[in-house]
Amino acid sequence: QVQLVESGGGLVQAGGSLRLSCAASGRTFNRYGMGWFRQTPGKEREFVAAINWSGGSTYYADSVKGRFTISRDNAKNTVYLQMNSLKPEDTAVYYCAAGPSFLTAQRMDVRHIYNYWGQGTQVTVSS
Repeated sequence: QVQLVESGGGLVQAGGSLRLSCAASGRTFNRYGMGWFRQTPGKEREFVAAINWSGGSTYYADSVKGRFTISRDNAKNTVYLQMNSLKPEDTAVYYCAAGPSFLTAQRMDVRHIYNYWGQGTQVTVSS
């Protein structure tokens, strides 16, 4: 069992930056691949980025590639999402999720492989 708590969301102007954090409970954090998803009202939760258990493999949605960076610190049981050059269309509730360790990040872009989810943090980008 792992519990996930996101933080770092807020209001930012277009072109600005935010860094989201996701803190995980337990001592087995490095057994999980991690992902970030986002959701806006009336839409399905969509994949943003994923990172494998070691941090050696990452994968991004085309919409955020080159602007967002996912990373993790296994000693701190935390995964991060650095978001730069933010756009109004990045406005959403952002969720982190924990999934299996045996997948490469490229195989972690679907919701059903994740076992645990955080409660989400709101990101609002004003134009």
